[in-house]
Amino acid sequence: MHKNRSITQLTGLILLGMMAGCATSTRDARDPLENWNRDVQLFNDNLDEYVGKPVATGYQWIMPSFADRGVTNFFSNINDIGVTINDLLQFKLSQAGMDGSRFIVNSVAGIGGFIDVAEMIDLPKHEEDFDQTLGVWGVPTGPYLVLPFFGSSSPRGIGGLIGDTAMNPVSYLDSGIISGSLFAVNWTDLRADNLGTEKVADEAALDRYEFFKDAYLQRRNYLVNDGNVPEGENELEPDEDNP
Repeated sequence: MHKNRSITQLTGLILLGMMAGCATSTRDARDPLENWNRDVQLFNDNLDEYVGKPVATGYQWIMPSFADRGVTNFFSNINDIGVTINDLLQFKLSQAGMDGSRFIVNSVAGIGGFIDVAEMIDLPKHEEDFDQTLGVWGVPTGPYLVLPFFGSSSPRGIGGLIGDTAMNPVSYLDSGIISGSLFAVNWTDLRADNLGTEKVADEAALDRYEFFKDAYLQRRNYLVNDGNVPEGENELEPDEDNP
């Protein structure tokens, strides 16, 4: 009897060891700070639930659709300055010409960018930022990181955020109140335009945290490679989003 009990206990220990080994082996190598990240995402989600979403909903309710579109176009036009600079830093000279032309056309004919005239004449908008530029230069993404207030990011993403802020002319306005107000309006407009995104995420994801993490890493990989992700490359590896 004693022998059988010992065998049973030993078997149980082996099974526990195997389970622990499996848990260790399946831990996401891209996300060594998962506990911190989950706590920060929970903080961000609660902040958005009680502040961000109500403000964005109110903004969407009071803003006529044409005015909402005009505000979106205005900030998109300002963003084209940084896009053009990043085009040049990535040696995309033809694209830099198009994005620079977009800014000039919309600033002049589009009344400061409130009307997207460039779209009407088939000047496409591109999405380039300093995080992508760093990726093109060979800087690895680093581990996944959730930032308070800003959300999904990475060490390279933090550098990209700093660079993009430096390229935004709003950052250089003499009045901190005006620049802060413009950034706040831009954030509110973006949040209002993405009110439907949360519903899609909640319905599609078994684990909201994993959903946003995978979406962020895959999207950054896609953008750095301009959509030409090498065949067979694991898009979710932390340092595999460099060309």
